[in-house]
Amino acid sequence: MADYKDYGFFNDEPAHTVQYLKGPLLSLLNKNHRILDLGCGNGYWVNYLISEGYNAFGIDASEKGIAIARQTNTDRFFVQDLSTGELPAELQPYKFDTIIATEVIEHLYNPRAFIDFCKRALKNDGEVILSTPYHGYLKNLALSIVNKWDTHLLPMWMGGHIKFWSRSTLSQILTEEGFTVTDFKGCGRVAYFWKSMIIKARIS
Repeated sequence: MADYKDYGFFNDEPAHTVQYLKGPLLSLLNKNHRILDLGCGNGYWVNYLISEGYNAFGIDASEKGIAIARQTNTDRFFVQDLSTGELPAELQPYKFDTIIATEVIEHLYNPRAFIDFCKRALKNDGEVILSTPYHGYLKNLALSIVNKWDTHLLPMWMGGHIKFWSRSTLSQILTEEGFTVTDFKGCGRVAYFWKSMIIKARIS
């Protein structure tokens, strides 16, 4: 049986997406904010942000990922029990200014529940910054012309992408869930063929 890519965590190295997300993401962050990385994986983003003077925390359902993350900052990472719908007990006393989630929402069956979770963890004027692979007319057309949809979607990828977002659809769900979109950035490649996009939205 073929060994398809999965989301195991074996070290603290950054994902390949960091190279094109880092600049745009940092341009949207405020160092005075309390930041939560939701779906932090091996903790790369949080540990990097802490090293740059940000006040950041991370949660993830992967105990292995959290164990790796804690090797750098022991008290900033917590295992998220997805069955509770609540933050880990250690973080429940806090409200966050900013929640980031890089390349997470495309893996979720219920993105509305995810956005509601973010909203409840945020201050009244809090904000979310979400990155996800970009889809739009020109990129979708190019994939069709060169017959690359099978390799782009890769349905045999365990834990892979199940939602494919455009700027319009991600903005729509955020608006419907009580946010106002304030920023958009395309990331990687040339315009309208971006690898990913980042959308920032504030609670309305």
